[in-house]
Amino acid sequence: MNQNERRLYLIEYLLKEDNRMRKPKIPSDVQGQRDLLRSLMNVRMPGSIDDEFLMVQDEYLQQRNTERGITDAHTLKPVASDERLFIWQGDITTLKCDAIVNACNSRMLGCFSPMHSCIDNFIHTYAGVQLRLKMNEIMIKQGHEEPTGQAKITTGYNLPAKFILHTVGPIIQWEVTDEDEKMLASCYRECLKLAAENGAEAIAFCCLSTGVFRFP
Repeated sequence: MNQNERRLYLIEYLLKEDNRMRKPKIPSDVQGQRDLLRSLMNVRMPGSIDDEFLMVQDEYLQQRNTERGITDAHTLKPVASDERLFIWQGDITTLKCDAIVNACNSRMLGCFSPMHSCIDNFIHTYAGVQLRLKMNEIMIKQGHEEPTGQAKITTGYNLPAKFILHTVGPIIQWEVTDEDEKMLASCYRECLKLAAENGAEAIAFCCLSTGVFRFP
């Protein structure tokens, strides 16, 4: 299969899979098909899926991620004040490093809003449906939602990063409290701890809780 054939296969599979869904017309243009596929992956609930789908999906995503452009963390220049630290602006799903950090909600299953611009949505989109399946397995075993300030680790699946660190930051209601600050610091510490335990040396953090969670 070429990329066009893979994309159509994945779209048609996901449309047939859920009988509750009103079947949209498949766009004829490439970007329209990409957006539809991403939306279908966003809304898919965790559940068993054919090995053939996963094989085609992995081939598609790995080539798609290469097409989007991959930045190797080892080519970046450190900040002047500390050679261990780097500041980089870009799409974290295209960063090749040992681990990237995902800002999650307490369900830890990714973003279910089609085409949403949050980091959780992007990471789950380009890692593949296996990530939601794995997080669902982890959360079922845990038996409760993820507390703020803790972290989980998975492989990166189809992302160029080896691992994904998943953490839930504090949600700011009015003013930032001492407890909010402690919980945010805990997110970073727990991610670093898991990274060290798994041999990850280059870790890319997004700005945790600074989006819709409203930490300044």
